Amino acid sequence: MPCWFEGPLAAFDTETTGVDVERDRIVSAAFVTQSQAGAAPVTTRWLVNPGVPVPEEATAIHGLSEEHLQHHGRWPAPVMEEVARGLAAHAARGIPLVVMNAPFDLTLLDRELRRHRASSLAGYLGGAPLCVLDPWVLDRHLDRYRKGRRTLTDLCAHYGVELHGAHDAAADALAALEVVRTVGRRFASRLERLSPAELHARQAVWHAAQARGLQAWFARNGSDEECDPAWPLRPLMPAAA
Repeated sequence: MPCWFEGPLAAFDTETTGVDVERDRIVSAAFVTQSQAGAAPVTTRWLVNPGVPVPEEATAIHGLSEEHLQHHGRWPAPVMEEVARGLAAHAARGIPLVVMNAPFDLTLLDRELRRHRASSLAGYLGGAPLCVLDPWVLDRHLDRYRKGRRTLTDLCAHYGVELHGAHDAAADALAALEVVRTVGRRFASRLERLSPAELHARQAVWHAAQARGLQAWFARNGSDEECDPAWPLRPLMPAAA
């Protein structure tokens, strides 16, 4: 039986109006599935009219203007329903889900579901375990002493993965998926004996440790920036409840 990094994987990514998971909105999303390494990926894309202003700063990153989304995007409620059902279907089949910086995208999706569907991501999963593989967390743990940035673009360059059209949700999702496969092969001696479920549990611990270390670094440098140790989903803030 092939190792998990050679078998079926799915990947999820979003583009948004900003970086605040409690207040910003999803403007595009993509879900990429691959039955095994080397197989043709199957991609589902969504374009969303968020119903709120799209800042020029966000448009400059992903290229989706407010006018374009008003004319071509769908209303959020049915899109979030489709996305959540898609993730739940793959979770029920035990297919690992690749999400770069998972607490951002998955928390945004959870908040959009609460906003537009009066539900939550956990509600759609119905008890099926969400097994997440986060290339950002994996790389920072497995190659912790490497210097330099670790954005998706940086990880693609480091691991030799092609990224065509960065900040397009589908392109980013596929690239993240391929980075995870490459990380798995490069660190096979440390990863091949772990099941995706075991690796999910370990990533939660690794991310918390990484967040504590980064928080200490901020404190030493006089920054009041906060690092949330929760992974792969941030808890609901009291004000957002």
